[in-house]
Amino acid sequence: MIEVRPFASLGGENHGWLDAKHHFSFANYYDPKRTNWGNLRVWNDDVIAPKSGFPPHPHRDMEIITYVRTGAITHQDNLGNHGRTEAGDVQVMSAGTGIAHAEYNMEDVPTTLFQIWIQPTRTGEKPSWGAKPFPKGDRAGQFVVLASGFANDNDALTIRTDARVVAATLKAGETAEYALGADRRGYLVPATGAIEIDGQRANARDGVAITGVETLKVTAIEDSELVLVDAA
Repeated sequence: MIEVRPFASLGGENHGWLDAKHHFSFANYYDPKRTNWGNLRVWNDDVIAPKSGFPPHPHRDMEIITYVRTGAITHQDNLGNHGRTEAGDVQVMSAGTGIAHAEYNMEDVPTTLFQIWIQPTRTGEKPSWGAKPFPKGDRAGQFVVLASGFANDNDALTIRTDARVVAATLKAGETAEYALGADRRGYLVPATGAIEIDGQRANARDGVAITGVETLKVTAIEDSELVLVDAA
């Protein structure tokens, strides 16, 4: 089953400094048919105004992955971590037993990002944070793993859950495959461009919910940048 969820159908709210769209129920948006996708709980599409951001706030027992699409986000937390993550790069925060963090757009232009929350498989562990650059050239024409809970994904950022976050950049006409597994759930969002998947078109920032597919085949209609969560 492949279900395209158009960007226009997403929930969300414009707070002025933050224009947020929610693929799943979040904050004041609730849709009983869109509460999660397996252990994928949140996929927020955020536009953060310059010189603004999220003040310090707590989390626990959640794996939080931030994929920066344009601009940059600056992170700081009560563990002493501090870092700036630029477009195309990824940061991961394992909230564990509890962490307080702030995320600010310190740039002179809006920052756009996907924030993805996945429920952890392992709980009761200390919180952690990490970030890593993933040059788009490494993903040209193929999916690469950005964050993973599987031990054999050595180059990926570690998350404490039965899931992967993968990405690809495709030129128009190119096709990429990903071995999802029929027992898994996939959720794919084109950050840019337009794609075809099983005869259906998905445009930039649409969501594609996938089940019962052994090998996922995605063809770019336009030059496209893709992010996929492989969820339990």
